[in-house]
Amino acid sequence: MQSKHRFLSVTILMAALVTIFGVSIIGFHLPPFVPLFAAIMLTMLFGKLNGFTWNQLQDQLLKGIQTGLAPLFLFLLIGMLIGLWMAIGVIPTLLWTGLNLANPSWFLPAAFLIPAIIGTAIGSAFTTMATVGVALMGVGLTFGFPAPVLAGAIVSGAIFGDKSSPLSDSTNLAASISGTDLFDHIKNLMWTTLPAFFISLVAFAVIGLRHQESASLSSLTALQNQLNPNFWMLLLLVLLFVMAWFKIPAIPTLMINIAISAVIFLQSHSLTALNDTLVNGFTTASQDQTLQALLNRGGMLSMMPTVIIIMLALALGGLLSEENILQDFMAPIIERIRSQAMTITGTLLTGILANFMIGEQYLATILPGQLWKPVFKRVKLSPLALGRSLEDSGTVVNYLVPWGVAGSFAAQTLNVPVTSFAVFAIFAWVSPICSLLSAWTGIGVKQAATEEG
Repeated sequence: MQSKHRFLSVTILMAALVTIFGVSIIGFHLPPFVPLFAAIMLTMLFGKLNGFTWNQLQDQLLKGIQTGLAPLFLFLLIGMLIGLWMAIGVIPTLLWTGLNLANPSWFLPAAFLIPAIIGTAIGSAFTTMATVGVALMGVGLTFGFPAPVLAGAIVSGAIFGDKSSPLSDSTNLAASISGTDLFDHIKNLMWTTLPAFFISLVAFAVIGLRHQESASLSSLTALQNQLNPNFWMLLLLVLLFVMAWFKIPAIPTLMINIAISAVIFLQSHSLTALNDTLVNGFTTASQDQTLQALLNRGGMLSMMPTVIIIMLALALGGLLSEENILQDFMAPIIERIRSQAMTITGTLLTGILANFMIGEQYLATILPGQLWKPVFKRVKLSPLALGRSLEDSGTVVNYLVPWGVAGSFAAQTLNVPVTSFAVFAIFAWVSPICSLLSAWTGIGVKQAATEEG
């Protein structure tokens, strides 16, 4: 039985961490770097006072970082791919096409739907945002849409696609943690995912209709004339879809695309120029400021602020996880849960809390799953209900966390702070609300006795 002293101490620590993040990041609008470092030092001190050695605390910190080595490397690859795709014309071609076809009155819902479709096809919200998301961002800005609104629509669509795809790592993880069949899991997700999808679509349609176009036809035409589309380059995007369809993992998929793109780049550029593009990103020769803002992107170094934030967040997550701080904080609550609605509610809140405390999407799925799985069995809820609860909190909410892996990646890639686009990432915060409504009305809640029905 957990002591009252332990619960009180972890509660004080959690409150202190929330205060650090809230006051510095939300109150003073500071970047997450120093607040995360302060939180790490405080958590290490807490661990030392609770009997851990300095060597153990160092190992906990490093273990947390190790869990995120794959996404950290993935971000460097995406930075290189964006720079190359800008240079050889993949993203400029998408921009040119968008400027020719898009209509401001329906562009915003399209900026939600297109990433949703592509994300479902390739199973990666990150890749979706880094490719078509960047292009949609550029087109939308030329139409005069506010950057936070655009980013919110793109992020919402990418999350839906990632959440609904059988190729998605996060969707496979939630199904695995809950112990359910992947396609049964995705089918059951639709009880909350489709309502959140349609609410988001309607909201973006309404916002889009209220938008007053600020870009003149002549300025858009002038911008189109400065872009040189090469539709053959879109075969690289097709290759991305094909490799995802054959379930080739993200890292080799991106490396193969980078290699092919580099060969194309070298047909008209030097090896030195290739090195510069991979490291520093693409820089257009145009003097047009709008075009510079759209095209000057990519490179490994552009991802370094995101990598640093994520490393710090993972280090904090390692300390909190290895010291069982979140588990000990939630234990007294879990012991008192008896109803199905409260079980689902508790799982959702734990997933949200884990995202803000740990900042890592996978850990925010795994830890609540481990904590609540016995409770779902006790109250006779199907494991499918657990899987959906994990997706509706652990997976989607990470995009709303400024120091989270997903949130910081979206902010860096789309060049909009999380604190600015979060309110417009409608799908991300409507999903847990739909899950709560399902829990308390009983609609779509799968019972253990009827799992096979």
